[in-house]
Amino acid sequence: MATTTNVSRPAGEGTTVTAPAPIADPGPLGLAAFALTTFILSCVNAGLLNAGTESIVLGAALFYGGTVQLLAGMWEFRKGNTFGATAFSSYGGFWLAFWGIGRFFAPAAGVSATDINHAVGVFLLAWTIFTAYMCVASARTSTAVLAVFVALTITFAVLTIGKFADSAGISKLGGWVGLLTAVIAWYASFAVVTNETWKRKVLPVGPRN
Repeated sequence: MATTTNVSRPAGEGTTVTAPAPIADPGPLGLAAFALTTFILSCVNAGLLNAGTESIVLGAALFYGGTVQLLAGMWEFRKGNTFGATAFSSYGGFWLAFWGIGRFFAPAAGVSATDINHAVGVFLLAWTIFTAYMCVASARTSTAVLAVFVALTITFAVLTIGKFADSAGISKLGGWVGLLTAVIAWYASFAVVTNETWKRKVLPVGPRN
């Protein structure tokens, strides 16, 4: 395994500055964690899994989609990548929040199913707004990452409409769009980690603008 040695350089009389050792790109890890957890939840939303099995998502949401993405976001801070740090940390927080809601949310007595759907709709609307402006920022990254954010914005928007409209059909459509989002994110992760490992362009991700 190759090792990296810190390099020191003069920084004025009597002082030196040690350049930080480079770290691996955390992007493929964050994308993989996002893709897998989104895939499982979208299988439920699309009706491929019984809605009563939604708790199967919670483990992935806590440990992979949540914790691993949050770690990827912290490593992106270390690399100086503001976009990656904001995206992975935030969506890690989303999955941790999803786990918390699934594990602890207990509506007060007398709260109707419609009220619950509308509350979830507000939660999803907030994430739609965040994802939409991150989609604008992603236009300066690769085409693959831009595609992930376009698909994710549509996914959140459709799921939001489904909750506000109390429409199982629209929510199911959101699940199918979510599956597409997961596939695109998996591809982006696959392409970056493969290109990095092979040390050449094996799979295209599109140019940075």
